[in-house]
Amino acid sequence: MRQKPLTLPAHEQPAAIDPPVNRALAFIFVTVLIDAIGFGIVIPVFPSLIVKLTGRTLANAAEVSGWIAFLYASVQFMMGPVIGGLSDRFGRRPLLLASLAAFSIDYLVMAFAPTLGWLVAARVLAGLTGATFSTAYAYIADVTPPEKRGANFGVIGMAFGFGFVIGPALGGFASRFGTEVPFLVAAALALANFLYGAMVLPESLPPERRRPFDWRRANPAGSLLRLKQANPTVLALVATMLVWTLSYQSLYSIWAYHGLERYRWTPEQVAWSLTAVGLSGAFVQGFLGRRLIPRYGQVPIIRIGLVSAVAGYSIYAMADAGWMIYLGIAVSCCQGLVFPCLQGLVSAQTSASEQGELQGTVASVQSLSSIIGPPLMTTVFARFSAPDAPVYYPGAPFLVSLLFVGVTAVLFLRTVAGGAVNPAPQTPSA
Repeated sequence: MRQKPLTLPAHEQPAAIDPPVNRALAFIFVTVLIDAIGFGIVIPVFPSLIVKLTGRTLANAAEVSGWIAFLYASVQFMMGPVIGGLSDRFGRRPLLLASLAAFSIDYLVMAFAPTLGWLVAARVLAGLTGATFSTAYAYIADVTPPEKRGANFGVIGMAFGFGFVIGPALGGFASRFGTEVPFLVAAALALANFLYGAMVLPESLPPERRRPFDWRRANPAGSLLRLKQANPTVLALVATMLVWTLSYQSLYSIWAYHGLERYRWTPEQVAWSLTAVGLSGAFVQGFLGRRLIPRYGQVPIIRIGLVSAVAGYSIYAMADAGWMIYLGIAVSCCQGLVFPCLQGLVSAQTSASEQGELQGTVASVQSLSSIIGPPLMTTVFARFSAPDAPVYYPGAPFLVSLLFVGVTAVLFLRTVAGGAVNPAPQTPSA
């Protein structure tokens, strides 16, 4: 029997607010864009910074980087529901601004970190207030009806993609003037973003749609248990999102190290490869996604994205020459639509007053994948790229990603087969 499309009751639909939706989306786009530029700037030089501070080999530096990411994600995992709950209570604006200010300080400390301990402290600070993406998702949910959220969540992916076009290229250029220069540029961008938001950012959550803050709900375990009690389908989709985010941890964790080790790339060559990733992501999520998702529905697009991911990770794992990586980037581009579509399905089943809590929970799920993923991927990379490795195979982490994509497909298809998620295409809006 065909299921009815997932919708919210009329009293829970997002209320019309000022400014208009397009203006609100434009601000979120700029906010995430600048944040992503700052993030992308430092990726090409982060391996050199770790080597400089530790005096270790590239393989060992990758492991250190993985554990720094583990600590950062652990803090975010605990703080995600807190930040989400606070945004449901006090609004999205103050949480976004606090996050941007913290990132500015984080990059500044990293630029002048005299020891590894200072670098770790900076990442902990950023983890405490890392609310940009989860609060941005909640902001979009505030101003977007459920049937359009999957497409509009792609705005964040598009901004992140454009950030990866500009950021790594800028970072590769800035690295010519010293390892610390890209971090200073990132700090300046984060500060500019904070000042921009302080002047023009409107609040998206009106007082009548806010809820009291509850510490019992402001923890990862409590929020996940509450999701299970409210709607088991949401829990199944969130579990699918967890495994999916684990699959692409190899891209964030070992991309630069892999290029430096396997193809002897320079930081600038790493930057150009990341620029290609950003261009493909921006095109797919910003152009194709906003046209294909409303027309064909989120479930079919997720299936296409899973196939695309399998093709891409297979090429990354087997590529013997650096140019082949660009082929992998091209065939894997549609995987960027999977997460916004899953996000849209989950958001459509959650009330308007709890979008912040939901996005905080999703942020914790992403952080949980970052707790597990970077140490796993960097350890696998170190074991298969060290001079004494029993088998020299730096692309091994991408095989781990393939495994996670397979598990994602099983979880998602089982959820769809259960009938709780409507697989029919959505009707395009007029």
